[in-house]
Amino acid sequence: MRYVALGDSYTIGTSVRAEDRWPNQLVARVPRLQLVANLGVDGFTSADVIEVELPQLPALRPGIVTLLIGVNDVVQGVPEATYRGNVAHILDALVGRVGAGRVVLVTTPDYTVTPAGSDYGDPATQSAAVRRNNAINTELAEARGIAVVDIHDLSLLAATDRSLVANDGLHPSGAQYALWVERIVPVVSGALAR
Repeated sequence: MRYVALGDSYTIGTSVRAEDRWPNQLVARVPRLQLVANLGVDGFTSADVIEVELPQLPALRPGIVTLLIGVNDVVQGVPEATYRGNVAHILDALVGRVGAGRVVLVTTPDYTVTPAGSDYGDPATQSAAVRRNNAINTELAEARGIAVVDIHDLSLLAATDRSLVANDGLHPSGAQYALWVERIVPVVSGALAR
């Protein structure tokens, strides 16, 4: 099954080795998956996914896709109404391409608990905004019959376990991504069984 991962730095795995990125760990655990493209880009917002990532899908011919987006919308102060519209557009496009049963949405981690988290805005304000965007993502996905994998709580473990933070002090480590993959594997396996 041809798999394409869409998103931002969390999808491309900034500051970890390629094999430690969660999409790479996922395909290592689910042999039926072939990662044909990881389209994640550092700093990408929901608008960037629409402009840059969605247009690449026809040539890539995915059978299943994952989406993790939202943190840079928070950092850049994108209004919630704009974010909601963008995510609705992305999800509708993905459903139109592969069907709702072959789209998996992964929630956004809370970067504010990391050593460098306060470099990107007031932690309490930004943490609340991440939770609101996750609520928007979940609401929009569930309304379309799209599976949601919530990893937000796992990201909070980085507040007390620095082995879950990459060397840059901001992004998840391969060890944290492995925790995510434990939750993502059964959902993706279920999607492939349909």
